Amino acid sequence: MPPLYLDLQIADNLAPVAASLPSSAQLELWVAAALAGRKDEAELTIRLVDEQEISQLNATYRHKDKATNVLSFPADLPEHIDIPLLGDIIICPAVVAAEAQQQQKTLTAHWAHMVIHGTLHLLGYDHIEEQQAVAMEAIETQLLADLGYPNPYLS
Repeated sequence: MPPLYLDLQIADNLAPVAASLPSSAQLELWVAAALAGRKDEAELTIRLVDEQEISQLNATYRHKDKATNVLSFPADLPEHIDIPLLGDIIICPAVVAAEAQQQQKTLTAHWAHMVIHGTLHLLGYDHIEEQQAVAMEAIETQLLADLGYPNPYLS
């Protein structure tokens, strides 16, 4: 497993639900799965936020005025800066929980998917074009299967 430096931030207003959130160890496992064979060393932040904060970020950076499950912000470093910083992943637990219930998935499987999905975005994967989407979904599906989770796209 590549060296991984994960900074976990949980918004203060999520304190009442903190016990129901994935552990640092789970988050690290899912990030490491996405990094394996793709990055030798990585440093990133995962920030867990409420619907208001993710809505503001989504409106500012994607021009979509609604809460979303996960946003990824790759680090924009000058080429001469050689550090393993990948960027930030922002996740809204309330949206993840609602989607898991709506899609009839286990909450843990959906969390794993969102973390892997966000990490792959930090690595440069995308799903804007159909060919990119097919490739990214295949990687996600295989990584999740390797971790014992079902295909997230069969719901």
